[in-house]
Amino acid sequence: MPHYAMSLPHAPSNAPKAGDDRFRQAMTASNIGMAIVSIDGIWLEVNPALCALLGYRVDELRGHHYSEVTHPDDLAISQHLVAALVSGALASVDEHKRYVHRDGSDVWVQLNVAVMRDEDGTAQYFISHMRDIRGEREAGMKLSARAEERSAQLDASHRQLQLFADAVAHDLRAPLRSIESFSALLNERAAERLNETDRDYLARIRAAASRMTGLLAALTELSHVTRTQMRIAPVDLSLLADWVGAELQDADPHHRAQISVQPGLQVEGDERLLKLMLNQLMHNAWKFTCERSAARHAAAQASAQPAGEPEPVRIEVFGERSGDRLVLSVRDQGTGFDMRYAHKLFEPFQRLHGPDQGGGHGLGLAIAWRVVERHRGQMRAHSQPDAGSTFTVELPVVSAGEDIPNA
Repeated sequence: MPHYAMSLPHAPSNAPKAGDDRFRQAMTASNIGMAIVSIDGIWLEVNPALCALLGYRVDELRGHHYSEVTHPDDLAISQHLVAALVSGALASVDEHKRYVHRDGSDVWVQLNVAVMRDEDGTAQYFISHMRDIRGEREAGMKLSARAEERSAQLDASHRQLQLFADAVAHDLRAPLRSIESFSALLNERAAERLNETDRDYLARIRAAASRMTGLLAALTELSHVTRTQMRIAPVDLSLLADWVGAELQDADPHHRAQISVQPGLQVEGDERLLKLMLNQLMHNAWKFTCERSAARHAAAQASAQPAGEPEPVRIEVFGERSGDRLVLSVRDQGTGFDMRYAHKLFEPFQRLHGPDQGGGHGLGLAIAWRVVERHRGQMRAHSQPDAGSTFTVELPVVSAGEDIPNA
């Protein structure tokens, strides 16, 4: 990579500070490539895993533009996705992308990018995660070849189902991006010329496209959780929970948060999958706590009572050792649910709350359940309506060996 003489840009004022030891430790210890990137595309910080992935030293990446090591064939789509993130047309990016290694070879990664905004909604910087998927692609190609050899033995209905699954996973993403991008542009340029009914229709189009994008992303995540090869190693769940809590607060700075994480929660497992599990559980707690706070605030205003400030989001993450397992709990003070329907919680597409109550696509807890299942763990929930929920997870402190076979 050519070295350009340039001064390192200053990090945004609300980017992770040098004193934020937990965030720094997470970046340094993670086996996933991580970077903090300016809105202009300059790598402000990179971790050792990213340097190893691309074959460069830290000083050869930091201060340079991401395009310098992006595969030329992927540059245009990268620029489009960055523009969509900054404009708000996309909330995050989860895509396969190619980079160019120092030795000239292609490096395929699963790229996840989120944009961090200030309280006014202005984009400040990006946080990027890059996971090496070259081995998975090679394995996938071999599996595809064997699948083609056996395809003649499959009945017609099985083949049609596979084609449909491939279409959902791949072909729908591009048109959905177009719907989201162009409807956002239409809203920006023509909103003043539209009447109230037209603006409502446009808002419904954007909301529907956003929900479908989220659903496809969750389906892809569920498929990945089910099939990905696990990399077992010691994992600091306290560090991951702090990390997830910081991401939730950065993504929603309008809500005050009180997130309590017990230190020293250690297990053995796959770090990326366990972070995904915590993200699903803590995001669930955040979402339904915000919904409950908003409902109470609105009720106070409707009754002409002083509404005061909305309640902060309170989430507790704590645990205790029980034999060779860690019993981990995530507790919130959200809307809760009726335990009569608890058996539906971890089934895909089952929702105990409607969209107006903060309900989503019904896959988040199913993803968390699958992560726990692959770690030979257990998950249960306890809740009361309007009194919050507690999700309890049992995970091995020492690895029990291979995860269960893929279902």
